[in-house]
Amino acid sequence: MSQILHRGAQAPKATINHGEGPYLYDTKGKSYLDACCGAAVSCLGHNHPVITQAIKAQLDKVAYAHTSFFTSETSENLADRLIDMAPSNMSQVYMVSGGSEANEAALKLARQYVVEIGQPQRKHFIARRQSYHGNTTMTLAIGGNEMRKEMFKPILPDSHHVAPCFAYREQAQDETEEQYSLRTANELERKILELGEDKVIAFIVEPIVGATAGAVPPTAGYFKRIREICDHYGVLLILDEIMCGMGRTGTHFAIEQEQVQADIITIAKGLGGGYQPIGATLISKGISEAIKVGTGFFQHGHTYICHPTVSAAALAVQNEISEQRWLDNVSAQSNYLQTSLHAAFDTHPHIGDIRGRGLFLGIEFVKDKTTKQPFSPDSKLHFKLKQCAMEAGLLIYPMPGTIDGRHGHHILLAPPFIINEAHCDEIVAKLQVTFTHALEGLV
Repeated sequence: MSQILHRGAQAPKATINHGEGPYLYDTKGKSYLDACCGAAVSCLGHNHPVITQAIKAQLDKVAYAHTSFFTSETSENLADRLIDMAPSNMSQVYMVSGGSEANEAALKLARQYVVEIGQPQRKHFIARRQSYHGNTTMTLAIGGNEMRKEMFKPILPDSHHVAPCFAYREQAQDETEEQYSLRTANELERKILELGEDKVIAFIVEPIVGATAGAVPPTAGYFKRIREICDHYGVLLILDEIMCGMGRTGTHFAIEQEQVQADIITIAKGLGGGYQPIGATLISKGISEAIKVGTGFFQHGHTYICHPTVSAAALAVQNEISEQRWLDNVSAQSNYLQTSLHAAFDTHPHIGDIRGRGLFLGIEFVKDKTTKQPFSPDSKLHFKLKQCAMEAGLLIYPMPGTIDGRHGHHILLAPPFIINEAHCDEIVAKLQVTFTHALEGLV
């Protein structure tokens, strides 16, 4: 019996042995094509020699030094690299150990900023229903993943939510895309006015919704209107790119494709590619300058921020992506994989929607394709999909609660940037086997 408190305490797990490229191998010798990169993490696959060598080289110098005493070359170089990659208004980076910490830092930084500029009455954050921003108390509270929040609601601080931009589920038949974008975005303005137009600190939003709803992209014009509303009421725009950022959609930052700038951007997952645990909060010039001329320090910190070894790994990952032009491959393989998925499953009676951008794709399942009726939560379709996929030698990211935290099922596909067309064909073929077996007895 394992002495680890696993996240699924009763579910037996295979034991990982090694990885190579886009494949993982368990101790029994079974191979799995990693079509989800864990949780959209392993963007360069597994056992990449350049990245492992960068980690070893840093360990030969120094593994760790506390930031109250030292900075390090690797963390300084990584920060420089991220700011070079980021939208032009970003000026500084705060490095942490993962996505929840990055979003926690973003929320605390936003609050400190409004105090620094003489607006301490601002105290509210707004997010979207069916969003996910982390598992710390504050990020869990602000998120809209009701399934994950339910157990802890009595101890969570208050939070405020508006509608997601989820066209498949919420766009009316008589609405144009532009009309839907404006209607959905304008809900933010109504919520700001409801709470008090000088009482809201920030709106935190995923440019492309990740785990909770399944790679849901925004409709055209949505983020342009969101930016206008935030500017009008002095509300900060925090973009959570933990899952969809760092090249996953074909550009370094997903928001680049919306041609909108944020005040704060959070990143993780593909930042370090799974080789070391890292996240980061990117801060715009206005915020960093306000703190510099105010108290002069960010009242927040962790033991492992700007960790030299972690930074070396992330810097090597980002250099490798740039030098080998892997984002070009993301776009090419995305086009091929999406075309293949549509060809294989558009007529499937229980697949309602195939969506996403780049190598960040979602497939939503329905009991009735015409009405979009979901399968019952009691069907545990997500569990069956995961089990059948692993039996087929495929790793996918399934989730329940797609629609409202309880109803609906989807899977995420987020394969490594290094895949080729043969890997895409293997993904589609193994999905066909997976869907056939997982849906047996449910229809």
